[in-house]
Amino acid sequence: MTETTTQDPQPQAWAGVELDTVDEQLAARLVEQARSQGISLVGPDGLLQRMTKLVLESALEGELTDHLGYPHSDPAGRNGANSRNGTRPKTVLTEIGPVELEVPRDRDASFQPKIVRKRQRRLVGMDDLVVSLVAKGLTTGEVAAHLAEIYGTQVSRQTISTITDRVLEGLAAWQSRPLDAVYPVIFIDAINVKLRDGQVCNRPIYVALGVTADGERDILGLWAGDGGEGAKYWLHVLTEIKNRGVGDVCIVVCDGLAGLPEAISAVWPAAVTQTCIVHLLRNSFRYASRKDWAAIAADLKPVYTAPTEAAALEALASFAAAWEARYPAIIRLWEHAWAEFVPFLAFDPQIRTIIATTNAIVPQRPLPPLGQGPRPLPQRAGRPQAPVPDHRQPRPHRPRPPALDQPLEGRPQRLRHRLRRPRQRRQKVAPIHTSYTVRLTDPCGEQG
Repeated sequence: MTETTTQDPQPQAWAGVELDTVDEQLAARLVEQARSQGISLVGPDGLLQRMTKLVLESALEGELTDHLGYPHSDPAGRNGANSRNGTRPKTVLTEIGPVELEVPRDRDASFQPKIVRKRQRRLVGMDDLVVSLVAKGLTTGEVAAHLAEIYGTQVSRQTISTITDRVLEGLAAWQSRPLDAVYPVIFIDAINVKLRDGQVCNRPIYVALGVTADGERDILGLWAGDGGEGAKYWLHVLTEIKNRGVGDVCIVVCDGLAGLPEAISAVWPAAVTQTCIVHLLRNSFRYASRKDWAAIAADLKPVYTAPTEAAALEALASFAAAWEARYPAIIRLWEHAWAEFVPFLAFDPQIRTIIATTNAIVPQRPLPPLGQGPRPLPQRAGRPQAPVPDHRQPRPHRPRPPALDQPLEGRPQRLRHRLRRPRQRRQKVAPIHTSYTVRLTDPCGEQG
């Protein structure tokens, strides 16, 4: 006769729940104890700082135990080749402020801690915080003032520059990494961003986004240019991509910049150049009046949604018959870009939506609704919005002038009054008073 015993799976199933409950109770007990003793949760000498100190020192002690092979106060370490040799003070900068640690050490100085490495003064979170603040546009002085005000940490400008320089070193390594030999599709476009180079200015950032053979998107690189976007700089960018191992590309989707198809053909002669349809439509609207945008967009839709190239050519001929007399520049624009426009028509509709535009890099903002009034202001909670006057209608307090066919009483009199030549004022001349002295002379020579 054999007896079988079964274990109740409930303790294993509820082990995680009980552990979470114990952790919550422990945290609540620590918070209550800190409040009873008047200890703040954050700030210098706060609860979080003490807990960070305890956790880091415990981790360092565990690393030293693994390095020596025996725990603290174990008799196995007596008369050994290496043993503990006290601690040394060290201050590290964390996200909650500076934390003073007692780092353990050994006698032969062979202990290399991993949690807080030798000569490390900042934890990883502090470096990420500094990089995030610099990326938002703050200067080194502003970052130092922010850390001193919020975290009570004194960080010099040189330290902040050192942290950001490490990021630049990693960016340079990422920018020069080797790439795949073949990419089915590469999207190229430029984004205008504000950069701080002595002063804030707009500069183009050249972006190349590739689609791998596995269907994954990969940013091939970022390049900061000077001035406006140009095909000459794109030639430099594409040549650098080729030198990093990209031997061939099937399709290159671009925005139709002048000279860019020639630059692509110079780097990859067998690559197919596809012009972005969204850019082509927006360039067409530049030559037309705003009131005709809706009609032009409706007439151009059969061109880029045609099933074949022949159908697209017939749709373009119909569009030219309707609009060439008024907007001949639009017809010339499409005829000039026709060779780079039609390649995507040879693919299925699912692939067309992917390679027909560079929205993967720069999502285009939709055009405002045509034939409607101005956009309303965004509603912000807690702030009353003043109505925006419609300038197309006369204001209530400004009466409209009567029609010209209505008789105007006194109109000739008012016109004559306005056209009357102003009266010239005569200048008053002050009288000049002059005294004369008359001397009478006797002809005989006697004076009287």
